[in-house]
Amino acid sequence: MPNASKNDDLLKRTKELALRIIRLCASLPQNNVGKIISYQLLKSGTSVGENYHEAARARSRAEFLSKTGDSFRELSETRYWLELLSESHTITPQKLTSLLSETDQLSAIFYTIIKKTRLTNSKNNLKNPKPAA
Repeated sequence: MPNASKNDDLLKRTKELALRIIRLCASLPQNNVGKIISYQLLKSGTSVGENYHEAARARSRAEFLSKTGDSFRELSETRYWLELLSESHTITPQKLTSLLSETDQLSAIFYTIIKKTRLTNSKNNLKNPKPAA
């Protein structure tokens, strides 16, 4: 699990991502496309931080992995909705560049956290095998 400083940074970044998504969704057109994509984007984009907030307070490595995995999946979904906004020209692609970049950076961070946590679990299981029943 990440150290306290990295944990605080990631909590701040995921919260800032959620705030940026909220502001973006508030600015979307109020037609059917804008409303539907806004709803989906708002759900996925704000869930990233909420899931990581829970992961930071996990009671076990398994719970931590589950919640960071949820954050990773929500980032993937968030990127999908941002791409749709861009490619449909609902929002000019240039306005989404920074948000897409932050989504990619956070995805890479979560991927690394998940990979390292799984590797640590594997090493711990080799050191402390469960007794046979």
